[in-house]
Amino acid sequence: MHAGTATASVAAAALLGAGTLLLSGTTADAPGRDAGAADRPVAAAGVRTVSDGSGPRTDDPLVIAHRGASAYAPENTLAAVDKADDLGFDWVENDVQLSRDGVPVVVHDTSLKRTTDAEEIFPDRAPWAVKDFTAAEIARLDAGSWFAPAHAGARVPTLRQYLVRIGRNHQNLLLEIKSPEIYPGIEQATLRVLRQEGWLDREHVRSRLVIQSFGAGSVRTVHEQHPDVITGFLGTPAVAALPSYAEFTDQINPAYASVTSAYVAAVHALKGPHDKRLQVSAWTVDDAEHAVRMAGYGVDGIITNAPDVVREATD
Repeated sequence: MHAGTATASVAAAALLGAGTLLLSGTTADAPGRDAGAADRPVAAAGVRTVSDGSGPRTDDPLVIAHRGASAYAPENTLAAVDKADDLGFDWVENDVQLSRDGVPVVVHDTSLKRTTDAEEIFPDRAPWAVKDFTAAEIARLDAGSWFAPAHAGARVPTLRQYLVRIGRNHQNLLLEIKSPEIYPGIEQATLRVLRQEGWLDREHVRSRLVIQSFGAGSVRTVHEQHPDVITGFLGTPAVAALPSYAEFTDQINPAYASVTSAYVAAVHALKGPHDKRLQVSAWTVDDAEHAVRMAGYGVDGIITNAPDVVREATD
């Protein structure tokens, strides 16, 4: 994930019921500025709020390995998943896109150029967009040499391969649907593979799987197609818009620079579609100072390339 944070106006929030994205472009609270009481949400009719006695969270935030332990192995590869497992982390995050023939593959950029040798193997296929290559073609690419010679030959995994590996490792998954505007039907394709691999059974949807996206419409689609699945919205909606998001998402997951204690409290004040308090996971935090700050703000999770660093700082 590396999109900028976005907010929504109240007017845009009203449109979301018709499927309009809540991304009007105004900015959230500036980093380090604690929003005042005027910024806190006022419960409206029909808005589920947390009781006054709930209080802030007091335990350590969940540490989630971003694209696997990607500080130590090539991102989104099985090696990064295994490294996270070696370090003792149960939760990993990944990015899912669709190949030209509709196969969900695990890769972050919409171009294959940065993290594979696609430019060398297919010199006439610029700009090497993921959507222009079949799954078989993507499987030929080296997705590890760019990171370190020791990882030469690592492959871009399909979602199915990725699920098999994290299942073997007994890990849990924060899955990001990447650039849904480029891939019509990506939600259905992703849910289909998850179902086929057993990831939509009761155990997984209750405690082992979260599906998130920067696209509010994509998150809503997942919620509508499989209401049991826990969902997350990537970004920082305006406080006034949060009740509209709470209709279809269980988490608000902002870039750490946009997080304040007041914003976390505003999110925590609402209940999501599963009648539980909305949660906050901040990304991408790779140093002890910011990890401690996020924990102090009361976030529920921290998404990081260096999970061991964050764990040590927040324990």
